[in-house]
Formats: sequence, C-alpha cells, structure tokens
Amino acid sequence: MRLQQTLANTITCTGVGLHSGQPVTMTMRPAPPDTGVVFVNRNGHAGDSLAATVRHLVPTELCTAISGNGFQVKTIEHVLAALAGLNVDNVFVEVDAGEAPVMDGSSASFVRLIRSAGLISQAKRQPYLKMTRPLEVVDGSRRIRIEPSSMPRITYSIQYNHPLIQTQTYTYEYSADAFESEIADARTFGFLEEVEALWARGLGRGGNLDNTVVLSKDGVLNESGLRFADEFVRHKVLDLIGDFALLGVPFIGHLVADRSGHALHTKLVKQILDHPDCWVLLNADHNIDHSLTVPEFLSPVSTSRPAAPVALQAAS
Repeated sequence: MRLQQTLANTITCTGVGLHSGQPVTMTMRPAPPDTGVVFVNRNGHAGDSLAATVRHLVPTELCTAISGNGFQVKTIEHVLAALAGLNVDNVFVEVDAGEAPVMDGSSASFVRLIRSAGLISQAKRQPYLKMTRPLEVVDGSRRIRIEPSSMPRITYSIQYNHPLIQTQTYTYEYSADAFESEIADARTFGFLEEVEALWARGLGRGGNLDNTVVLSKDGVLNESGLRFADEFVRHKVLDLIGDFALLGVPFIGHLVADRSGHALHTKLVKQILDHPDCWVLLNADHNIDHSLTVPEFLSPVSTSRPAAPVALQAAS
C-alpha cells in the first residue's frame, strides 16, 4: 500500500484525435489528494470538468468516452492507462477538443511526459479495491472475469484469423516499471480492409501509419514493423488498464479476458461497483481496517441490482 501521488510539474502535448482527425492540445496539471483523474474543457466555462469514472461513460465505437457537465471527451483509454500504469492518482487533464490526442497510438508519449514532470507523494493513503468474490461478464464467445488475488494481475487472450496474430495470450503483473517496459509502447491496430468502412462511419479520420499498426492480408504496412511480436495482445492489455481506471481506485484482483474489448471491460467495472459485497476497500484514510464502508465515488452505479451473482450475461 502507498500514499497518493500527483504530478510534480505541469506538462503539455499536442496531436490529433484518432477518430475526429482534429488537432488537440492536452495539458496535465497537479491535483490535490482525493481528486482522481478529472478532465477539464479548456474551451468551456470555468468549472466545466468531468471525473474519469464509469458514471460518466457513454456508448461509443472503438474507443472509450465520457460525457457530462457540458462536454464530452473520447479516446481517453491510452491517457488513463499511462496514468494508472505509473500510479498517478490525482491529476487535472485539460483538453481543447472532444478527443484526447492519439500521439503514436500507444501510451509511450504520455509515459515520457509523466516521467519528465516527475511525481510527488501526497499526505493521504491511496485506497485499493480488493476482490473477495469473482464476477464475470459474458457475451457469446467473448468474456472477462475478475477473481480474488493477492496482487493486481491481467491475463488477456485474443484470437484473429491473421497470420501475424492467430491466438495470443499475455499475463501482466502490475508495476510502474513493468507497464513502462512491457505495455506502454504497444500501439493500436487495425485491418486495411476495414479502413474505408471506418471512414464511412466518421471514425479513424486521424489514423495513419505513424499512430496505428495497419495489417494487410499477410503482414503490416508500417515500414518500422512491430515493436513486439505480440504487440496486438499487449495493446489489449493497455486498453484494459485504461478502461479499468474508470473504477476510480486501483484494484487488487486477477482480470482474465478472452476476446474482450472496451464494451465488456466497462461492463465489468459497472458490475463491480454494483456488487460491493464482492470486494472490500483497503487503505482508506477514514477506516483502514478492511472496511466495507463505501465512499461516494465507489457507491453502486445503479440502485436496482440482483443479489451478487457470480456470472453475469452481457446484453447482446
């Protein structure tokens, strides 16, 4: 267990939105203890801010987005992954557009910025959500499960009918060093045959070979090739880390995902918060004795829920 952390200095980057193709400037600033990750609309009125929690999640295609308090911001998962991966608990993230910058399609640029800013400890303990019973969300052949564990861990499996992917499985054990060396550099990927269909739906307009691994029928179009032979499943782990940041606190448990994706990731986050009898909150300043007392940000997402099922079928 540890103290909460924030940035030591303010950092800024510029880029384009992966799906909108619009230019965006993003600035991350230090924030007080117990703030969490809060997005701020630089083009709005003072006070236009939005906590990065599952309460503000909105349905989108191929990315994670939150909306409320007068604005929406999309494709936040790579930023959230970098913050969660490096244990940045409290930060204001200012954006001047409706989408986070894609940078190189991974979390690597954000990691470098955070490292350059430095981190400082704060005088509050960081709460952790520790699973005591398993929960699972299933949608056909796709599923994601979280089960009790002594440490945070992810095991992710994917399967694609492509010679460079086929079946890939990766197990990641949480640490800032492991995130930086194993996960942060893994880029988003897509298939050449799907590009025109994405454009027709108004998606992927900022995508190019500098920020996306593009797969042809039997290889990749990027001249630099792959950063890892299993870069594809590593990027899925990155996405899951970012999506699970919407829980609001770090977790202690084992996430097991099989052909999952953003929608199932966030469904499981909601199910966890809807079933507080499946976890305990550790290291909370108000009660450190493995309390079941639930802070407001960890209260159930809905007030009507079944009695703590072990498996939950996702809506199709």
